[in-house]
Amino acid sequence: MSDLDGILEDVPNQQGISAVMVGRATELAFLETALRETPAALLVGGEAGVGKTRLIREFLEAARRRPGGPRVLIGGCLQISSEGLPFAPFSAALRQLVREIGVDGVAALLPGGSPGGLARLLPEFGEPDTEAATTEARTRLFDHVLLLFERLTEQTPAVLVIEDAHWAERSTRDLLSYLIRNLPPGLLVIVTYRSDELHRDHPLRPLLAELGRAGWVRRLDLDRLPRRAVAEQAQGILGRKPAPQLLDEVYERSEGNPLFVEALLGRDGEINCELPESLRDLILGSVQRLPEETQEILRVASAGGDRVEHALLAAVSGLDDTGLSRVLRPAVAANVLVVDGEAYGFRHALMREAIHGDLLPGEHTRTHTRFAEALEADPSLVPPGRVAAERAHHWYSAHDTTWALVSAWQAAQVAKEATAYTEWLRMIDRVLTLWDRVPDAAERLGVGHTDVLERAIEAADLAGETERGVAFAREALKEIDDPLRAAAVLEQRGRLKIRQGHRTALDDLREAARLVPVDPPSVTRARVLSTLAQHLYLLPNRAEEARELASEALAVARETGDATVEAHALTTIAACDIPETEAERHLAVLAEAAEVYRRGADDSAMLRVATNESHVLESIGEHERAIEAAQRGIALARKHGQARTSGAFLTINLAEPLLNLGRWDEVLEVTEHALELSPPPLTRASLHAALGDIALARGDLAGAARAAAALDSVLAPTFSRTQELFPSVCLRLGLTVAEGDLTAALDVVEQVVEELHPSVNARYGWPLMAGAAHACAEAPGERSGKLLARLRDEANRTPVHGRPQRARQLVFEAEAARAEGRDGPERWDAAAAAWDDLGEPYPLAYALWRAAATDGDRDRAAPRLRRAAELADRLGARPLRERIEASARRARVPLGGQTGGPSLGLTPRELEVLRLVAEGRSNREIAGELFISAKTASVHVSNILAKLEVSSRGEAAATAHRMGLV
Repeated sequence: MSDLDGILEDVPNQQGISAVMVGRATELAFLETALRETPAALLVGGEAGVGKTRLIREFLEAARRRPGGPRVLIGGCLQISSEGLPFAPFSAALRQLVREIGVDGVAALLPGGSPGGLARLLPEFGEPDTEAATTEARTRLFDHVLLLFERLTEQTPAVLVIEDAHWAERSTRDLLSYLIRNLPPGLLVIVTYRSDELHRDHPLRPLLAELGRAGWVRRLDLDRLPRRAVAEQAQGILGRKPAPQLLDEVYERSEGNPLFVEALLGRDGEINCELPESLRDLILGSVQRLPEETQEILRVASAGGDRVEHALLAAVSGLDDTGLSRVLRPAVAANVLVVDGEAYGFRHALMREAIHGDLLPGEHTRTHTRFAEALEADPSLVPPGRVAAERAHHWYSAHDTTWALVSAWQAAQVAKEATAYTEWLRMIDRVLTLWDRVPDAAERLGVGHTDVLERAIEAADLAGETERGVAFAREALKEIDDPLRAAAVLEQRGRLKIRQGHRTALDDLREAARLVPVDPPSVTRARVLSTLAQHLYLLPNRAEEARELASEALAVARETGDATVEAHALTTIAACDIPETEAERHLAVLAEAAEVYRRGADDSAMLRVATNESHVLESIGEHERAIEAAQRGIALARKHGQARTSGAFLTINLAEPLLNLGRWDEVLEVTEHALELSPPPLTRASLHAALGDIALARGDLAGAARAAAALDSVLAPTFSRTQELFPSVCLRLGLTVAEGDLTAALDVVEQVVEELHPSVNARYGWPLMAGAAHACAEAPGERSGKLLARLRDEANRTPVHGRPQRARQLVFEAEAARAEGRDGPERWDAAAAAWDDLGEPYPLAYALWRAAATDGDRDRAAPRLRRAAELADRLGARPLRERIEASARRARVPLGGQTGGPSLGLTPRELEVLRLVAEGRSNREIAGELFISAKTASVHVSNILAKLEVSSRGEAAATAHRMGLV
């Protein structure tokens, strides 16, 4: 029997805690319902001491007792420092699973029967891979965790509890978010956090808000107990009903907080009147009743965090195992400490905080110094992976600037290897903060201040902190006098600024190109020229310059052996040189760039190939192929940890063909998911453009206005690329017309012809000119006539490449003729035929309506109006449907109501899901059929059940058949 086991002997079963949980029947039922409806996630919040842990424990014990009960895994976030410990709750849960099924059992659930992909979480799984500092390694880790739970829940349902998420650092939050967004069937995730810890800027707040919008995520906020529940709690503690006067005082002073009740009410049935009213004093009062030697060790233990290893505490205190057990036994008996494996934890974090806060300044410094020295002498005193972070915390808390600097540098390297990029950045930032306070910092770390700044730029880039990366680059440039080194930093800063949409990005890249010498050829010059060319070719009238720069970059890359630049340069040259009419040749060059990637280029090259492939396919009207290419690219981005950047950008290329095909609900799904990742500003702008287009077509002018405002906050005509700027102006044109502000609409048209010159880019110019001609037609008069003449000049200079541009040209001609009073069905019929050939329902419905409205023959107009109405119904395009109905009334053409029959408020996408539910499909099968995630399918099913007012999928299917919905 170990000393820890011995501590648990002689400890009374009752320690001021009620044997029966009270006042939480509703919350327990809520948890049980969630377990029946997996996959699901619960976010359980409440103030410190309100009973979150007790509620979860009671729920789990009841669940385990039932036949076929779930497997339960529990992990808590640790506050060993202000930053927390990366992935701590997942490591703890995984360690518990290993104890239950063994390393081999876990390995059997993973690809290839090897647990190596989880080595970053648990040393039992071997050495982590050597590429730990890459985003690819981080993504592999996330995918392995998800796959483990998918395989685990195939055997039996599971509950994963993540406790104290208010202490979760960025890496834990990211992994938790990833898991919850991709919940496998049979898994219930419960996350607890202290709501009173979440100040306005707390990093957990946005994550909770973001997750709370998902249909499979539920919030549970625990309130304080009412008086009757406090009476039941007091009875459980005392073993008898409390006297009314006693209950009054306990309830008044505790205010219904269960922890306060426990602290106030002694087992002798008396109020601990000597305790102060605040929680801190209550906790310290209970500690003060312990022997002095126990209090002394508790003060030492409080500096070790909420969980301190027995061996480490022995080393710091100077006591042997037996002596330490003897001294701590009263604390365990009083429920001040609890035994947690081979470590101790305080019953409540507030208890540890209060004790730690009671240390005098000298005690504080000495205690943390002893912890740091013990860990320096024997790193094995804490579990593997924790020592660097703990040492950094203790030296920093001990105010030893020299060792705080050194340990922060070491912890930064460990965080980088663990792909905990936010922690890496935080530790690097601490090094920079402490640098000037340590005279020999460079000698101790073996690097200069500028080297640290350059690493900080890289860390900020990988952590997605572009603003901080730009700031670090600015500081680094002040210290650099080597032109080549300065050019490399400017190239990094330029890339970061591009992601921000900053108008000085081009200045940085041009300066970098000026600084880096032509001879000798260098990787730095190749990268600078490639990045500059990649940015330029997307700007108006810069394609020739971009081609020249990319060609030089290609030559230098081949000479220096840089495969990444070679692949990027090939991609840029193809975009500059190959006309849109030669799409297959363009795709062939992209395939060549992909081959270069396979020779050793980094992930950015292949992701750009995927982006351009989907772009080219959409430009020739190959919508389905464009969707497939974009989806492949998004999957690749997720695999390599680029979901927030390249993955979100590829979502734009996925949304465009989905939008054109009329799959608007899918656009909303993928776009909103991408926006939840907080992508860079330019990407965010284009995503909002897609949302705005749908909102406008569906009559949600407020939503369209919000999207337009989001675009305006990022884009500037003097800097923005046509692929972002032109669609945003199209949205603004449509919105001003829909709002009836025709003067403002013509102002936008004037901007189009005077500033934007759509002929510079036919791909995005034709939709812009068609929208501008529409505005002129809606606002006839002298001004619009003059603007239309200038639009015609632009149109005459604009080439037409491919079917989509031809369709836009036909719309432009039809709208221009309408503006000139020459409207007629022939032009609109030609446009309708072009859109029909492309399979784009919304512009087809619009063209059919216009053709019918200008055809005086009722019999010819009727089929056009009926088909247009059917398409508008399917899309939910209410304003267009209303115009069609008005034309039908004037022509006395019966439309027969909405062609879809009684939809009971279901969206077109929900009707599609309902049809699959009626076929008996599972959520996973629905997801595969519709190319959405299983969790999104689950949300649709939940919405359908609510709208149909039924409680099961079977009832939904029966209702659908009865109402003729399927």
